[in-house]
This record gives sequence, C-alpha cells and structure tokens, in this order.
Amino acid sequence: MRFIIVSARIYFITIAELFHFGVRFIKEVVRPPFEWKEIARQSYLLGFLSLGLVSITAFILGLVLTIQSRPTLVEFGAESWLPSMVSLSIIREIGPVITALICAGKIGSGIGAELGSMRVTEQIDAMEVSGTNPYKFLVVSRVIATTLMLPLLVILADTIALAGCFTAINLKDSISFPLFFRQVFVALNYTDIFPSVFKSILFGFFIGIIGCFMGYQTKKGTAGVGRSANSAVVTSSLAIFIIDLIIAQLSDLLFEL
Repeated sequence: MRFIIVSARIYFITIAELFHFGVRFIKEVVRPPFEWKEIARQSYLLGFLSLGLVSITAFILGLVLTIQSRPTLVEFGAESWLPSMVSLSIIREIGPVITALICAGKIGSGIGAELGSMRVTEQIDAMEVSGTNPYKFLVVSRVIATTLMLPLLVILADTIALAGCFTAINLKDSISFPLFFRQVFVALNYTDIFPSVFKSILFGFFIGIIGCFMGYQTKKGTAGVGRSANSAVVTSSLAIFIIDLIIAQLSDLLFEL
C-alpha cells in the first residue's frame, strides 16, 4: 500500500513539474531573442532526417491495410469502396497516430538522451553560468521544431500510405490513378482533415516538450540518461493516445451540433 502511495505521489509531482515546464515554454517562446538558426537546424535534424523512416513505414502501412481489408470487402461485394475506406482510415486516425508514435520513438528518445547527456556532463549548468539562457536555446528551439515538423511528416505519411494503397490494389486488380484519386477524395471532407492536422500539431508539441523535460530533469549520472530516453518515449506515447481520444470525442461532439 505504501508503495502505491509513494508511486502516485511521484506521478502527480512529475505531472505538476511538466506543467510548470510547459508554462515556462509559453513564456520563453514569445520573449526575444529568437533562436531562428537553431530552430532551422533542429527542424532539419528532427524533421528532415526522419523522412526515410516515416516514408517506409507509411508505404508498408498502406500496403498492409489494403491487403488485409480487401477480402472482407470482396465478400460483401464492396470492393469498389476499398480506396475510400483506406483513405478515411489513414487520414482520420492511422496516419497521424502511427507517424506520431514513430517520432516519439525516434525524436523523443533522441531529445531525452541528448539533453540528459548535457545535464549530467554539466554543459547546461555551464551555459547558465556563462549568462546564456539554455532553456531558450535547447528547449524552445526543439519544441518549436517538433510542433512544426510533425504535421508535415503526417501529411507526407498520408500521401505515401495512399500510394501504397494504390500499389496494393493494382497487385490484384487494375485501377487508373485518376479513378483512384477521385474515389479517395469523394469520401473525404474538411471534418476529416482539420482534426487530423490539429492533433498532429498537438502530438508534435507534446513529443518535444516531454522529451525536453525528461532530458532536462536527468539525474544520477549516465544511468539516468537511459532512463530519461526511455521515459520520454513511454510518456509521449501515452500522451499521444490520450490526446487522440480527447480529439476524437471533441470532434464527434462539435460536428454533431
């Protein structure tokens, strides 16, 4: 019983510290000077260098989803609905969530390990002593980069996943690209796209802020760096599912009105 109480206490303290960390980000992001070069560099490192992994995963996702869905639709004589069904599944839910989870594993762990290493080797302390604002340079730039890059990665992943869907359909049947394109976008409307983009922005923000928080709070030497990287992945992945649930519920409520 005491273990549960202590664990719950640590959990709520961590949430409070993370909230304070995020409030500090909001204050720092609007306060000059602005680290434009570092933001651009982090956007390249965190966004552009993730294109390969995201692209391969998205293409395989489109292939597998189409191949697995086709037999069921054929059984009901609804094979022609395959492009519409896959596009709705990918753009509404699967594309943003899978891309965010990939980025949580790659980007979140990288940020946590990098900042954690800087903390245990006292590089952050040295920046504070020298009069530099390490939070502005290290945290704000990375959170802005992840917030900007993740929606772009999601859009790219959705496009490549649909290309995988087109390829999978043509492995069994033959469909022209104009017809496939028309069937995809006939099923889509703004109520499918806007929630997807909005939650992608939130995913990017929370991946960045959680990764930076875990790295910034690293303690107990090099062993703490591994724990920070692991905590960044686990916590940001959990946050992704919670945000996805909340956005799905809000979307249903708003569009039913």
